[in-house]
Amino acid sequence: MPSGVTPGPAGSPIELIIEGRSRDIAGFPVRRSLPVAARRSVGPFIFVDQMGPHELAPGAGMDVPPHPHIGLATITYLLAGEIVHRDSIGSHQLIRPGDVNWMIAGRGVAHSERTPPALRALGSRLLGLQTWVALPRDHEQVAPSFEHHPQAALPLVERPGTTLRVIAGTAYGRTAPTSVLAPTLYAHAQLAAGAELVIDDEHLERAVYVIDGEIACQDHAAGAAALLILRPGGPVTLRARTEANVVLLGGAPLDGPRHIWWNFVSTRQDRIDEAKAAWRDRQFARVAGDEIEFVPLPEH
Repeated sequence: MPSGVTPGPAGSPIELIIEGRSRDIAGFPVRRSLPVAARRSVGPFIFVDQMGPHELAPGAGMDVPPHPHIGLATITYLLAGEIVHRDSIGSHQLIRPGDVNWMIAGRGVAHSERTPPALRALGSRLLGLQTWVALPRDHEQVAPSFEHHPQAALPLVERPGTTLRVIAGTAYGRTAPTSVLAPTLYAHAQLAAGAELVIDDEHLERAVYVIDGEIACQDHAAGAAALLILRPGGPVTLRARTEANVVLLGGAPLDGPRHIWWNFVSTRQDRIDEAKAAWRDRQFARVAGDEIEFVPLPEH
């Protein structure tokens, strides 16, 4: 196994343990858990990045200039801080903790993500997740779209010691308003120390990502930035060793392998090549209100 990836203990419901690796996004550090060579996806999820926790001094902020996507949907979910989203279909949206931004790239979209000016002036704390889901094969070329759902619109599930919100798809008998295109599990659980949470087997592929705190899964302890890939079948019980924030993610397996190059995802390599050329030649629509900068096409 490569560094940071280990098989689950024998007899455990954990199939694989992935420790997030440090990556740089336009000068901004993140921790990335998916994809890795040993596991390319969990349900439709092909990409998991944790932003922060970062303490941003006055004048500092997150600045990801306009960049393109095809063949996927992005999900932005914050626990602390604020981000302004702009895209090439005209969306301009502030996302706050507990809200969900859901953007379907389809045949192509560009967007930017920045700390809002007022918060930048004061300084702030940023903590959140950016995840990608691959679109089903017959939806890869749909028109791009964007949705924002405030925290109050997300289904709330309460258990002893646990508060859980369904971000996308279905969990615990509740359905999020996010317009997913395949069976999806994505939920944020806040656990008090000592609380237990049972993950049912509604979804074939399941994983647990630890944002902060420490949990145990059948006596195996896991801390911040750990992604636990669970074996199929049967309920799995998590126990919080400390207060913890975790997300449950997964869903139905992908309907075939995906090519991934930079921000482009497709079942067809030639479609990715087309997108490369289109971004290099500035053929994507511009992001209104953020037209000056852009992220150039990488050489590799």
